[in-house]
Parts: sequence; C-alpha cells; structure tokens
Amino acid sequence: MSNMPTLSTDISVPIPVHHSPRILTIGAGSQGHAYAEPITRLHLGQVVAVCEPGPFKRAEFGRKYIWGLSNRSALPHEEFEDWKDFIKYEFSRRERVKTGEIKEGDPEFKGVDSVFITVLDEMHVHVVKALAPLGLHTMCEKPLATSLDDCIDILGTVTREWEILGRKTVFGIAHVLRYSPHNVMLRKLVREERAVGDVISVEHTEPIGWWHMAHSFVRGNWRRQDTAAPSLLTKSCHDIDFIMWLLCSPASANSADPPHVPSFISSTGNLNQFRKARKPLAAGSATNCIACPIEKSCLYSAKSIYIDKLLADPDNLDWPLKSVAPEIEDLYFNDGKPAAEKKLLEALAEDYTTETPDSEIKKRSWYGRCVWDGDNDVCDDQVVTVTWGDDPLPTAKVGNGDNGALTGEVGALNGRSAKTAIFHMIAPTEKICARRGKIYGTTGEISYDSDSISVHSFATSETVVHPTKVAGKGHGGGDESMAENFCKAVQSAVSGEMEASAAQRLWLGCEIEEIVRSHVAVFAAEKARKERVVIDWQKFWASEVEARLQKQTI
Repeated sequence: MSNMPTLSTDISVPIPVHHSPRILTIGAGSQGHAYAEPITRLHLGQVVAVCEPGPFKRAEFGRKYIWGLSNRSALPHEEFEDWKDFIKYEFSRRERVKTGEIKEGDPEFKGVDSVFITVLDEMHVHVVKALAPLGLHTMCEKPLATSLDDCIDILGTVTREWEILGRKTVFGIAHVLRYSPHNVMLRKLVREERAVGDVISVEHTEPIGWWHMAHSFVRGNWRRQDTAAPSLLTKSCHDIDFIMWLLCSPASANSADPPHVPSFISSTGNLNQFRKARKPLAAGSATNCIACPIEKSCLYSAKSIYIDKLLADPDNLDWPLKSVAPEIEDLYFNDGKPAAEKKLLEALAEDYTTETPDSEIKKRSWYGRCVWDGDNDVCDDQVVTVTWGDDPLPTAKVGNGDNGALTGEVGALNGRSAKTAIFHMIAPTEKICARRGKIYGTTGEISYDSDSISVHSFATSETVVHPTKVAGKGHGGGDESMAENFCKAVQSAVSGEMEASAAQRLWLGCEIEEIVRSHVAVFAAEKARKERVVIDWQKFWASEVEARLQKQTI
C-alpha cells in the first residue's frame, strides 16, 4: 500500500474578512461542494453549517469546509440532518440571543446570514418558502422550481416576506453561464461594444455529452418528468437564461430600460436515442449491464464508463463517481483502487424487475440499468426557437440609453430590433456541456465555443480571436465566479455599504423578476413542444404569470 496515492486538500483555514458572509449550505452533493470549495479556498466567506440527510456526505462536507479546517469535531449547531431542523434551531437561537442566553463571543452568537440551496430540484420551492421569514440572503441552485406554479409561488412568497421584514435580501439563482469569464466577454462584445451591430440571429447549442446524458438523464436523478422535470428545465434552463440575458435584458443591470421581451416561442423535441426500440437484439432480456451478454462491447456499459474510464483517473474521483458511491474517494485513497472498484460493482449490479413497484423505482437512481430499457422519458434532442419583434423605445431615448443606436445605421430601433434565437439541446456529442454557437449581426459575425470567441467584420474582412480564461472547473468558471459575486453582494449588503437590491444589481446583474422571466421562457417552450403550438409571449405572460400573481393577492 506504500505506493497508494493520498487524499489531500489545498484549502487552508479561512481568515474571516470583515462582514464576510456566514453561509449555510443545504444539500452536500456535487453542487454544494462546487460552491463551498471556491468560497473557502478564496476566503470569500465562511461556510459555518450544513444540512444533509446522508451521514457520510454531511461528515465529508464538514471535514472539508467547516470543523475539519480546525481539526476538531462538529458542534451541534454546525450540522443538521434535515433543513427543517435548522429552521427550528435558528428561530430558537434568535430568541436566545434576545434574552441574553447567548452572548456575544459565544459560538452560536453570529448565526448565519446567507444560504446556498443545493438540494434536489423538486425540493427548492419548499426550502425557499420555509426559509423566507428568516430573511437570509439566498442563492438557489437552478432551476428555481420544477413547475411554473412553484416559480410564481416563490416570487410571491419572497416579495411578501420582504414587505413583512421591511427590507429586501439578496436573492440569486445559480444560472452560472451568466458569470463565466467567457460569457461575460461575449455579452460585452455583443451588447456594449456592438461588435456585430444589431443582432439578427443567434444559434446556440448545448452538447450534453454521450455518457453524461446516460448518467444524469437516463439512469440518474433527472430521468423522469414526474419526479424531476423536463430536461429543458433541469439541464438547459442555463442556456435559455443565457439567451434571454444576451438578447432580452437591458445591456446594463443599472439601466432603467424595460426588457425587450420575445414575441413568440416554439419548440420541437423528443426522446429519440435512449428508448427500448433501439435496444440491441443481442442484449436479449438483460436489463442491467453487469449481467448483459454484450456488456464488453456496448458503448454505454456502466462498467466501462464508471470503472474502466472514470475510475482510472485518481485526480477526478468526484462527479459523477460520487453519485454512484458517495464514499468512493475515501475508499480509493484509504483502501485502494480494488476496494473502490468493488463498491462500484456492487452499486452497478442493483436493479429492479417488472414486479418492483414504480413508487420504489422512481425513488432513486439506477446507474447499472440498461440505457435502452429504463423508465426515462425526458428529451435527449430538443430545439427551441425564440422570436423577437421590433420594440424600439421612444424617440427621445434613442442614442441616450444603454441600447443606443449605432451611428451610421438607418432607422431608430436602438438595439431593440427583430431577431431570432435558435437553441439546440442534443445528447450524443463528444463534448460535454461545452457550449458553442454563432451570432449573426448587421455588420459582422461571431463564432464561439468554450475556449475562444471569434469576431469577423464584414467591413474589414478581418477576424479577431479573443481567448477566454477559465476560473475554476465548473461551467467554464461560472460556478466559481457566481459564488464570488454572490458573496460580494452579501458582504455589501451586510456591511451596510449598499441596499440589498443595489448590491444584487451590481454583483449578480439581475432581480428576482428577471430570474422568473427566464424560467417562464422554459415553461412556454415546453408547452409549445407538448401541444405543438406557437406561444404568444404576451398572452402567455398575462394568463400564466400575471393571473397567478393576482390569485396570490386575493
């Protein structure tokens, strides 16, 4: 065992910064780690408590970011099995502070001022609404909720609680594509520098990745619409938000200009690849890779993907291996690769039969299940078309606002001209989540992928390539940048440097209404796909959003 690699971390004990956020993380899965790691490493704030029902995941999270940094055991107020237990505790703690039972200097005195919600998507609405009366600054993992009703319910609940509290709080959604250095530069080129003039059309593609689709949306948590949501929401609400941010939102978050909302949305898509009609005949009646006669030759063999491919890299044992076996990293480094492989094989061998109740099947993931013989029903190929009409601002504002007209161009559409965006979500791709696209403008064309942005000028026939930097690993650096911006927004609000709403606009670049608007676009696209219709945005907003908000006030 002397040659066995050792588990190490480069995270040091955080040095508290004045007014730095004191953070509760609810959900110690992969995204909980994705935000806690840079926050701790970069000393952006202090992660001071965790809510997580899984004992191993809760303990591991605490060791990495809370009590483990001081080489001590967890204190009772630092870990909770259930987020509801934390809420009960926090109300009690505040009363004990008021009565003087907890005094300044006591470990419990400061409590928490902000929260990252990284639980399963369908739990978001319950957690957000229950936390709202506490007045914590909140960052919720995307999507905000899994139904339009729940999104509107969150909007109504949060804004009502702000009125009761007498103040706003920072409220963000982890639409991390907005915060990657690549996309920040891309939007600046398009909206602020107008590098290609007025945008005429956008083509944007999310390549999910051949094995990533199988892992998350065929075998994993997001495979069924009745337990999660459509894949356009769970996987690609990032991308719909990116398009809305690029083309709908004002060029500057501080602009008073109204958003240039779409006119129409349409969509087509289906479950094309991962269905029983495509199951290889040679697989016979096998429903699990471990017992399949063609396992060794099958591209989607779970054994091949998780053990032969992913376990072979000891430097990358987190996602997706931890989804299959949360303790995989500890097993690998403490007991060796054979022990880790054995654990994975045990997990992959688990299966269900025709006698297993559906209520049991849908409760969990089945990572060894045949990709052509599962209970998945979400799309693996979908196209969304968003159409905008001309919507110029009054003539008096032309050239004065953030969307000022381009000198020399005919007309006064001031950046709010008709345009089209086409989004394609596709599963069988070499690249994994490495977005790519084209932006066609009146004076040039932009091509982009995850590494660079190329701007071609029609006038000069020259192409300028802008390389982009990546901060951290997740979503082209978006995970780390979003976490950093959220912490800066909270710090600005907690210190009294600015009101929460101003801090949110400065550091997060959007308000809660814009967050909801991006989700509405997703639900409109899904309605269009399922009913085979073209959605009129104004009518949909009036009937599905405004009507719901009015019901909440009755």
